[in-house]
Amino acid sequence: MSDTLNRETWLAALRERVPEVTPIEALAAQAQGGLLIDVREDAERAAGSPPQAAGLSRGFLELRIEQLEPDRSRPLLLLCASGLRSLLAAEALQRLGYRQVSSVTGGFNRWKDEGLPVSSHALDADAAERYARQLRLPQVGEAGQARLTAARVVLLGAGGLGSPAALYLAAAGVGQLTLIDDDRVERSNLHRQVLHADARVGMAKTESARIALQALNPRIRIETCTERLQADNVERLLAGHDLLIDGADNFPARYLLAAASRQLKLPMVYGAVERFSGQLSVFDPRRDDSPCYRCLFPEPPAAADAPNCSEAGVLGVLPGMVGLLQATEALKLILGLGQPLVGRLLTFDALDMHFREIGLPRDPDCPGCGRSAVFHGYADLAAICANPT
Repeated sequence: MSDTLNRETWLAALRERVPEVTPIEALAAQAQGGLLIDVREDAERAAGSPPQAAGLSRGFLELRIEQLEPDRSRPLLLLCASGLRSLLAAEALQRLGYRQVSSVTGGFNRWKDEGLPVSSHALDADAAERYARQLRLPQVGEAGQARLTAARVVLLGAGGLGSPAALYLAAAGVGQLTLIDDDRVERSNLHRQVLHADARVGMAKTESARIALQALNPRIRIETCTERLQADNVERLLAGHDLLIDGADNFPARYLLAAASRQLKLPMVYGAVERFSGQLSVFDPRRDDSPCYRCLFPEPPAAADAPNCSEAGVLGVLPGMVGLLQATEALKLILGLGQPLVGRLLTFDALDMHFREIGLPRDPDCPGCGRSAVFHGYADLAAICANPT
């Protein structure tokens, strides 16, 4: 009897220190910017969790909470199975200086009983093992992996930039990769286009890339388009995707991509390399403050001023570095993490090993997205590239 009384006294004292909210109140607070954290173990969460809840097991809470949410003033709503672990977890966060911490009374059991929405992110054994290291990140977890699985990314070019970008997106578990390229593998490609192999010289790059990517991760879907991007097919090839990665090596293709990106509201992860330098940015037409590609290059340069890699040369690792950064930006956009390179141009000089960030604000007079911009169709944009004068 005394043990029962002591436990009841302890619980009463704990509830005096930690505010409790009902599941419905927690859902409302989440909708207004609060962070709902499911502190159950991974195996428990696999059967279902509140939508958009961050998964962070109780045993790792103090260790990883600052990575998940460094702002100690943001409202945090902690949920477990029945409401007891979340009380203890909330008290621990109070000791760490988090000022608005609540426990969801009744936990996930009551959440389900009240008919509130539930998302299932159950992973099979292969996925749990394959993605184990990124699943440990509280910013990813099962919910983030589900977003990756549902994502559809289109890559223009299976060459120097597309190779590392595609490899790491496939490895991360992006559900569908669509590769657009009309070239064939040449031996001169191999020092930088690491998707391909000597045994596949002469093969279509899309097929060579499909073989490599499917071998790396047989769980994902690879779509291939062995055709040249043109005015009459650009929307057909890009539509239905969540974002695009620019691995083009010529200005006509980039202007087509830029125009289609705006028309389809499709974020574009831009990258380019030449000799020993590279640059990177993100153009996101879903955001009012985002510049577009033509804010950076309003009109195409003359062909002599913009040689491609076959003409100017490039150190093989340069496309690898820029392509990896493009993959990083793509994963951030899919997962909603960090600050994407919107409104910023990142440049890289390999000889000095120097990165520089340059502000790239939206140009109100941009011919692509400015206040007076008029879309004249893809054929006209392709013609501009062919005849800059």
